[in-house]
Amino acid sequence: MTSPLFLPVAELPKLLARLLELGYKVIAPTIDQEAIVYSEIQSVEDLPRGWTDEQEPGHYRIKPTSNDRYFDYVVGPHSWKKYLFPPLQLISRAISGEEGWTFETCSDAPEQLAFLGVRACELAAMKIQDRVFLDGAYVDTGYQRRREGSFVIAVNCSVASPNCFCTSMNSGPRCKTGFDLALTELDDGMFVEVGSSRGQDVIEPLSLHAATTQHLNSAENLYARTVSQVSKHLNTDDLRNRLMSNLNDGKWDSVAERCLSCTNCTMVCPTCFCSHVSEVPSLDETVVERQRKWDSCFNLEFTAVHGTPVRNDVRSRYRQWLTHKLATWHDQFGESGCVGCGRCITWCPVGIDLTVEVNAICGGES
Repeated sequence: MTSPLFLPVAELPKLLARLLELGYKVIAPTIDQEAIVYSEIQSVEDLPRGWTDEQEPGHYRIKPTSNDRYFDYVVGPHSWKKYLFPPLQLISRAISGEEGWTFETCSDAPEQLAFLGVRACELAAMKIQDRVFLDGAYVDTGYQRRREGSFVIAVNCSVASPNCFCTSMNSGPRCKTGFDLALTELDDGMFVEVGSSRGQDVIEPLSLHAATTQHLNSAENLYARTVSQVSKHLNTDDLRNRLMSNLNDGKWDSVAERCLSCTNCTMVCPTCFCSHVSEVPSLDETVVERQRKWDSCFNLEFTAVHGTPVRNDVRSRYRQWLTHKLATWHDQFGESGCVGCGRCITWCPVGIDLTVEVNAICGGES
């Protein structure tokens, strides 16, 4: 990693122009339908400058800030998962013709995507999904192609929401690895860290100056302030065994009475990877497409075997989700499946808080 650089705020459009010049489609935070979401942008004017988000369990609102910073918010309902592991993928197609059926394998066209605004917890989530889709005997080639074609510009958090608990999961709020470039937004510009040779190649023509000691001190103060704002904590000590030792605790019934089994938590989660494959015929039945769609362990049909669901009540489905995320994920992948982003808490319609439920089920400080 090279010495930190400094990008004056007025020069940020040059970074975006450089990415577009290199052929990248830039995906970044923008405002749509009263939420900060990820979408393609063409200008820094598309960024949510001067806006922040307000989050509580089951509550999300955006509101203007008293400053004009570009990245003074936390995370919204989108995650980068939707670009690396799309919600709907066409796998193959069967076409009926005069000589019978022909079969073709389908894959999306390769794209160069530049992700601008990736937070530390999201870098950790990407690493977890890399473990799922790239490690082991079976590699998801579509995910691999999209991952290798992506350029990651991380942004260190300057604020934390009441739902963040990244410090408990050792995933933030500071970006340390997994990026090509990392930005820290200061009063007069961006403190820039280069994390890869590709990042160096992108930034080289911009002729940035070395960051000063004052810039470094300002960045360090911002990191410390953000850490101090993280008020939610999850006790992860021996959490796998504590959860698995309380599978029959009556408190699972309590949370099941509130849970709507709506799948929101798994849809907004940046690490959940459940999916199902279905055959979709055309109306005239001459073409059949095989599609892979996101699925959720909260769906009744997800565990159907020979037409009969294995987990036929909300209690068993909520327990499966929580114990897999925080316990058996360790058995499967050697790490937790949670990065502490707090999305599942924010976007739960009834405000179920994962950290509170773990505390109730396992006892002790959460």
